[in-house]
This record gives sequence, C-alpha cells and structure tokens, in this order.
Amino acid sequence: MSYLVLARKYRPQTFSDVIQQEHVTQTLCHAISSGRVAHAILFTGPRGTGKTTIARILAKALNCEQGPTPTPCNVCRSCREITSGQAVDVFEIDGASNNSVDQIRDLRDNVRYMPSHSRYKIYIIDEVHMLTTAAFNALLKTLEEPPAHVLFLFATTEPQKIPLTILSRCQRHDLRRIDTQSIVDHLQALCLQEHVDITPESLRVVAQEAGGSMRDALSLLDQVISFSDSKITHDLILNLLGIIDRQYIYDMSQAILNGDILTALDLLETGFENGVDLKRLYAALIEHFRNLLMLKLGAKGRSLVDLPDIEINMVQQQAAPVSKASLHHVFDMLFSEEAVLRYTAVPRFALEIIFFRIIQTRPALPIEDLIEKLERLRKEITGAGVRHVQTGHPPEVSPASSSKAVIPSEPEADAEDFSITLPGEKSASLLRVSELTSEDMLQSALQRIVEKISETSPALAPVVSKANRLSTAENGTLVMYFPENEFYLSRVRQTKNADLLKSVIEQVFEKPVRLMIETEKKTVSENKVNVQQSQYIRQEALNHPLVSDAIEIFGGKVIEINIEKEKPS
Repeated sequence: MSYLVLARKYRPQTFSDVIQQEHVTQTLCHAISSGRVAHAILFTGPRGTGKTTIARILAKALNCEQGPTPTPCNVCRSCREITSGQAVDVFEIDGASNNSVDQIRDLRDNVRYMPSHSRYKIYIIDEVHMLTTAAFNALLKTLEEPPAHVLFLFATTEPQKIPLTILSRCQRHDLRRIDTQSIVDHLQALCLQEHVDITPESLRVVAQEAGGSMRDALSLLDQVISFSDSKITHDLILNLLGIIDRQYIYDMSQAILNGDILTALDLLETGFENGVDLKRLYAALIEHFRNLLMLKLGAKGRSLVDLPDIEINMVQQQAAPVSKASLHHVFDMLFSEEAVLRYTAVPRFALEIIFFRIIQTRPALPIEDLIEKLERLRKEITGAGVRHVQTGHPPEVSPASSSKAVIPSEPEADAEDFSITLPGEKSASLLRVSELTSEDMLQSALQRIVEKISETSPALAPVVSKANRLSTAENGTLVMYFPENEFYLSRVRQTKNADLLKSVIEQVFEKPVRLMIETEKKTVSENKVNVQQSQYIRQEALNHPLVSDAIEIFGGKVIEINIEKEKPS
C-alpha cells in the first residue's frame, strides 16, 4: 500500500476535530440540529485552513444513516464512501479543470435526478472562483432554486473573484488563519502518535513557516520526518527547510539598533555565505521590527504579536531601552524599501545600502518632544539673559487665578490701586495707574510683560513681543494693541493664551486687572498721501503726448507744474 501523507492520514472526520474554526463548525452543527441548512454554502479563507474538509464533514453529517446529525458516525456506508472519496451521490469537482459552460450545463441537467441511495445529492466545487463567467451564468437559476434533494458546497481562496449574483445566493462562512500555538499543539499530538522525537521549539519553527495553514505545516513535518530516522534536531530543521534562525534575526536587529554598521554587514556576509535567502531574511527583519514596535505599545500591542511567551519576553527586553520613535523609524524605512529589494538582481548590495540608510538617518523626534525641548532651552537662555540685564529682581508673587474669557471680569480691588514695579528700581515702589501717563512708563511696562511671559511660556513670548503699545482706558482697563495680523490675534485670543497673558500681567502689576486686546491698523498720514498723489500727477503730466510734442516743436522745457485743487461743491 502506498504511503499516506500526514495531511490525508489525519484529516478531521468530525466537526470537533477541525482546528480553530469553531465559529463555522458550531454554526453548521446548530443548522443541522434545527433543520436550517442552506441549499448553497460558500466556504472562504486562506489555503489549508479546512474549507474542503468542513464541506466533506457536512456532506457526511447530512447523508449519515444516523442523521442528519452534527456528529456523523463514520461507520455507515455513506460515511465510509465519502471518507474514501467514492460516494456516488457526493460529487467533488475541481473548479479549475471543470470551468466550461458545457460542463456546468451537464451538472445542471443531472441535478434533477434523485440520489441513488443517500438522502441528498451534494456537489462540492473546490476553487469555484475559477469558473468562467458563462459557467457562472449557467449555474444561476439552478443555484437559486435547486431541487429539494440537492445541495451545493463551494470552496475558494479568492471570494472577490466570484460574481455578486452568485455570492448573493450562497450562505458564506469565512475561515481564519490558524494561530501558531494551535498548530504546534496539533503537530505535537501527531508526533506522539507517529512516535517521532521532536522538540516543541522545532515544531514552532515548522508552524511559523506554515503561515497559518495546517496543511502546509503537516507537509513540512512530513518532509522533516522523511529526512531523518533518528532524533530531529533544531539545526537540522533550519538547514532542511531553509529557515532563518531566530537568534540570527535578534543579532542583526540589535546591530541595527546599536548603529553598528560593521556588525550588521558582517552578519549579512555570514548569512550570504551560508546560503540564506536574503529576501526571506528581509521579510523576517520587517516582521521582527514590527513585533518590537507592537510590544513597545504596551499590553494591547502584545495581543497583536503571534509569538510564544518566552520569545515575547526576549523581544520586550530588546525593545525596552529603545524609543518608539527609533523603532518606528527602522520599521518604516525597512517597509518603504521592500519594493527595491523585491525587484533587484543583487539583493545583497541592496540590503547593504538599506542598512547604511537606516543607521545614518536618525529618527525624527515627535513634534511634542521638539516643542518641549525648545521651550526648555529658550527658558534657560531667556532666564540667563534677563538675570544679566536686570539690576534688580522682581518680588516673588504667587500666580493669580486665570479667567475663562479674553476680557476678564471686574477685579476685586479698585482699578486705581494696581501698580507696576519698573525694572531697575531698587525698591519695590508702587506706581499708580493714574500716573501711567508717560509713554516711557507704558513702554517699560510692556517690556516687563514680555520678559515675564518669556520666563513663563517661551512659545507665546514671540507673539506677545509683537504688541505695538500699551494704553489705559476708562476705569483703569489696560489695553494691549497688536498689529492687524490674523496669526498674532488668533494666537493671543485663544482662551489658554489669553488667560496666561492676563495672569502674567497681574503678576507684574501685583493686582487683578482688566485686559483688552485691540488691533492697531497702519494709517498713512494725510500729508504723505497728498505728496504721493502730487508726484503721480506731475509724472503723468510730463508723460502726456501733448506736452512731449510741445517741448519737441518749440524746443522748450518744463519750468513748473501747478496742480489745481478741487473746489468744494
């Protein structure tokens, strides 16, 4: 008897044997129990996740002599024939080789005949997306209203290629990729039955290489078992399957994070000499830095990483001393350069260039960190400058409470009582508002406010420094005039900035104040306008054609131009 590969030998025979597709199997079990099985069902999902297997189990469950039942007996004639692929009432059709309209017409003509000895006549069409448009059209009417004894079970990896008219007539079930740990557990159970000595670490390498496909994992395990009759070592699996050792990925990623270009190039040279597929190495590096970044995000990011607990701890230790910005920088550059490596004829040189770019290009800091660092630096510089210029020190006062409006409410004390300490005074003498009549005093007050705001908020100081002047209005209200500029006005009138500015002014005056923000338009004096108009009129007169012709004919020159003023009407 010919050898039966593991994927066929251990193919699930009941819904409970299917690995990690409970959302589909449980739905089908309830449908069978309640008699609500759809006449057309579509199974979609990645390769090797159980689409055709579930279709076969469903066929057995419906045609079992003990059924319809969610648990087929696998002993009766119908179950045994379906398991062996010899059932006369269950037709397994390959959509890729039976995709013509004539073959679908034959199918459509045969569905009207009753099954020979089973309860249902079932058509399982694998890779149904390979049918032609004409074949799909020929199937439409039969698929929508088939005879009561006929069921259609479709399987495909590319549901987007199926016409919507077909999809709308089917009950769809999407199968998921199988996670690595579930594959490892299943492989370990099979190895015990096959008496194969292999470590869980080696099985995990096989499972990761399968990419969520149980059939691929069983095929790889078959290859590994066939290669060695003795104990299967980890190095043997790496060499046989051409898989890159995880420690090699850790070493290379650490060299990149350390900025050690020589170590990274040396590891690349070693891998190249040992026959490592550089494109697979690059894909593994992208996945590794993606895992580093996900684990750096915290507990929520851990659920996005499909790694064992031991390896997750190793990845977390590697990511701990590295900032998220650095990890994002490397991950972004690796991913953006993937197309270059895919199409190059010399992947080794392309990898070397990518490593140089990553290491020589430092990650950009987030804008929040840049602002914080700039404000801290400016505060230190501004504070040192103020201490150097001032001859005295302002008295320390507690910050006043800020209001919520740009124009604050009435102060508690009388407006005439708030005062200002001018810079350079040895004693903190108080200056009455009524005495703030001098332009120099107001300018000194404005300068003191700018200096104080520079210490408190360096980001707002450049805007406040653009203020033209200060003045006092009725009831002691302090008015600050700014140029007619939307940027300055919008910044200073923001609630947060306005409250901060008012708080600083109250510290300077040591009393609650009322503050108004006004704009000051640039005005041109009437005399200046008149002069410009006169110059324009004179130039127009000199350039007039009649004047030019008169000067040329009579050989004269212009002595004086008189501009007649308009008489009031």
